[in-house]
Amino acid sequence: MNRRTFLKRVAGSLLALIGLSGGTYYYARELEPAMLDIKHEQLSSVKIPNVFNDFKVVQFSDTHIGYHYSIEQLSDLIDTINEQNPDLILFTGDLVDKPHTYNWDHNLVQILGKLKADYGKYWIYGNHDHGGYGTDIVRNVMSQSGFSLLQNEHVEIEMNNGQIILAGIDDVMLGRPDLEKTLANADPNLYTLLLAHEPDYADNTVHFPVDVQLSGHSHGGQVRLPFIGHLYTPLYAQNYVQGKHTFQNSNLTLYVNRGVGTTRLPYRFLCKPEIHIFTLKAETE
Repeated sequence: MNRRTFLKRVAGSLLALIGLSGGTYYYARELEPAMLDIKHEQLSSVKIPNVFNDFKVVQFSDTHIGYHYSIEQLSDLIDTINEQNPDLILFTGDLVDKPHTYNWDHNLVQILGKLKADYGKYWIYGNHDHGGYGTDIVRNVMSQSGFSLLQNEHVEIEMNNGQIILAGIDDVMLGRPDLEKTLANADPNLYTLLLAHEPDYADNTVHFPVDVQLSGHSHGGQVRLPFIGHLYTPLYAQNYVQGKHTFQNSNLTLYVNRGVGTTRLPYRFLCKPEIHIFTLKAETE
């Protein structure tokens, strides 16, 4: 860490301590974490078949259930997602915060099972899913809930003889991601969505025929201060923290979801939780 970065972090931390006092503390602890933002984005490409025009994809990420995010809150989230009438539902990792201490019960399966999408529900591992001996437990829960795991593999989503590709890699931090294996035998001419928990993996994705990478992991920084921005993001979420990113000499677009829950600290400040709603649009050449 260089001197400038260090001073920035110190100043930011001091401002955070001051700012998170009194009413601001209450807002960051009790109010903003419940202010779900529904972010709408349009994905346009000549590679999207006409039959997929207005196809709706909902992404949610980083619920971190058990760390100041309850089953009741998850149930409300599922209702909100279903209200969007999605064609496809994607979860980009970190279901519970600490799998080894979480009190697993069938209620979680029942609630996640209520999510409905005609073209399926898919998910990938996040670092918290692999951590704490959670790999098998989380996989079983998601499977029982009707979700299909994408772990270094891809599927074709087909509608009336039109296809797009949905791919997913294993977690970067605690798994064994292999994008070459993931896209093996995939048609590079088909519109391709990649699920990758850690957003900084996009620096590798640019070398592959991927149109859009959807990520989470960063929580958008959780606490952001005016003129300073985020104070901290985890490893592999330091180059791309939130929002939309494009890359020179590449057709790749990266979207970083701020996630739903919190971790490490139970605060959100100027960084509301969010879900993404992507609407596909077929373009003519």
